[in-house]
Amino acid sequence: MLGNVRKGAAHAEAAQRVAGWTRQRFALDEGAVVMPSEVACGLPGCPPLETVVVFWSAAGVRHRFKVFKPLAQVAEDDLPYRWLMRGLAAPEGYDEDCC
Repeated sequence: MLGNVRKGAAHAEAAQRVAGWTRQRFALDEGAVVMPSEVACGLPGCPPLETVVVFWSAAGVRHRFKVFKPLAQVAEDDLPYRWLMRGLAAPEGYDEDCC
């Protein structure tokens, strides 16, 4: 079962909203894969819930960024600037537990 289904319609709407802002901010095609997720962080100093957004560019490069807020609280101004897109790219062979 999908996480959004268990968390309710408001959570799914927030995910769609953040995905739409991400597509717009980084000039991604409508069909580009954009996956916003809300994750719990148990490390000292982390917020209890944070949002991780993973997306792929047309060239197939994976990018990711975090917003240190729950998904429902993310605002469009929380997204990184478009000119930072190269810095959001995951290096080839990079693997992390979250994305």
